[in-house]
Amino acid sequence: MKTRDLLVALDQGTSSTRAIVYDAKTLVAEFTSRRELPQYYPHPGWVEHDAEQIWQACKDVIDEAHDYASTSGGRLAALGITNQRETVLLWERDGGRILHRAIVWQDRRTASRCAQLTEDGAAEIVRNKTGLVLDPYFSATKIAWLLEKTASYERAANGEVLAGTIDSFLLWRLTKGKIHATDVTNASRTQLLNLAERDWDDELLRLHNVPRGCLPQVYSCTSDFGVTDLNGGTLPICGIAGDQQAAAIGQGCVHSRQAKSTYGTGCFVIVQGDADVLIPTGGLLGTIGYQIGDQVTYAVEGSIFIAGSVIQWLRDQLGLFADSAQTAQLARQASDTGEVMVVPAFTGLGAPLWNPDARAAIVGLTLDTDKAQIVRAALEAVAYSTHDLFTAFDANKLRPEIIKVDGGMVANDWFLQYLADIVDLKVIRPVDIETTARGAAFLAGLQIGNYASLDAIGELNKLDRAFSPAMESDRRTARLASWQRAVQATIVYAQRK
Repeated sequence: MKTRDLLVALDQGTSSTRAIVYDAKTLVAEFTSRRELPQYYPHPGWVEHDAEQIWQACKDVIDEAHDYASTSGGRLAALGITNQRETVLLWERDGGRILHRAIVWQDRRTASRCAQLTEDGAAEIVRNKTGLVLDPYFSATKIAWLLEKTASYERAANGEVLAGTIDSFLLWRLTKGKIHATDVTNASRTQLLNLAERDWDDELLRLHNVPRGCLPQVYSCTSDFGVTDLNGGTLPICGIAGDQQAAAIGQGCVHSRQAKSTYGTGCFVIVQGDADVLIPTGGLLGTIGYQIGDQVTYAVEGSIFIAGSVIQWLRDQLGLFADSAQTAQLARQASDTGEVMVVPAFTGLGAPLWNPDARAAIVGLTLDTDKAQIVRAALEAVAYSTHDLFTAFDANKLRPEIIKVDGGMVANDWFLQYLADIVDLKVIRPVDIETTARGAAFLAGLQIGNYASLDAIGELNKLDRAFSPAMESDRRTARLASWQRAVQATIVYAQRK
């Protein structure tokens, strides 16, 4: 019997690490191994990961994926990696010792540095070269903080200390220190990459005080990234993309004006452009959509820091329900939220306002407010935040016709209907909602010649359900006005300092 070819995606996210095994022909998921990932909060607004815990989890899930392949008559043909973007760490080239916990993308410790750079007039330089805004969300100020904290600048300049996003750290470990590289999508989120040149920019390196010697090489999304050892063999690493770009590819959003919105820890909307660099207005971000060989597509992104995290907070911190699946029932149970609005700015506000000082709030509470209304208000808040992004996309003449959605939250039918009502667009959910891993697996398969072209991903995807807007425009306008008042209240409160 002929051995079946399988693809495996290593999906290293903010809250978990997974390996998902796919049939190489149909791209149907056959097996998933998962490990939870704890976060650490040493100070208010600081968020960290233990990179050794990440590495151990990655080894465990890859081993289990290999065991599945071996016992099911399959062969792992290629590995694709996708990862939480902007999260960074430092490690020693000789021996691989990690110098500090990884600083997570949600972390706000460098807000004052970003404010100082803005005051010094650097915002326009950063914007024009990287498509990004000066905000602690991005990697550059995190790397600079780590270099100063660990007194590692000189060693980094000499290449003795290495810096990288999670993908480059994993690639270095998987190849036993042979490859220090990243892909263009992750590199485009560091605030150190020149979008037009797709290489580290000397002016940006000086601005952020990051030496070139510690940074990885920049590859396309489909490349020969080296091999990793398995029991009794090796596995080629053939694709890497940051989680949101991987999700766009996994959704088949590979052509201009196609849009996806991912609802995981945060919410991230990507609208694909074409081969020209895009520097959008209105708080949106210019980024690289993907690079396949020499083919490059630029994209525009809107980033919301908190989406599924607010549901997790209501479950774990407030104990309002035991299982996130209960949120749909609770939302239906509340006929409305009254005047209750949840603004989930736990780590500040992302696009389009970019206010790192704002903090979460629940406003409009009365003595008869119940938990069902609070849960519904939290779900509504994610829809309102998405609407704010699409208002900005409208202003940039990038409004899509439909939104393809993915991520854990989209299993909630009530939420998707409300989302369609608020953004006033058709929302489409695929059968496989784990499109981040799917995109990484597809990239690996594309590199080894398993698929004829990037367009093959669209042919492999299947639709689960579509949600069409049904809300009256007057009600939509009124709800959005209440939302804006609540957001402004949190900003005013943050200014009390």
